[in-house]
Amino acid sequence: MQKASLLLGGCVRSRKTVKMASSRVARQVPLANKVALVTASTDGIGFAIARRLAQDGAHVVVSSRKQQNVDRAVATLQGEGLSVTGTVCHVGKAQDRERLVATVSGKHMGKKPGDGRRESA
Repeated sequence: MQKASLLLGGCVRSRKTVKMASSRVARQVPLANKVALVTASTDGIGFAIARRLAQDGAHVVVSSRKQQNVDRAVATLQGEGLSVTGTVCHVGKAQDRERLVATVSGKHMGKKPGDGRRESA
């Protein structure tokens, strides 16, 4: 009986440690002033990764082959108060890859939506 209570006490202590450690990380904003690119990031695990990177302070660039998927993901994440930009990119197309790299490097970040690019603000 005494062994069981010692074992349970250790589990409770380790759970509190994990909780305290994760809340410290959230306050530190470990990815502030960083840009993260996540391809295929408008759904599923890619979307979850993009969300987490943004929650940790990064500006996230999401991409998908379909504009409506990019628009939906950007709207959702921006609705959560996260810093995110999106662009259409089929990684098999050189022009799409070049636009994606330009977006990430900041060449198009200051332009207004609707100025000829296929990027969501």
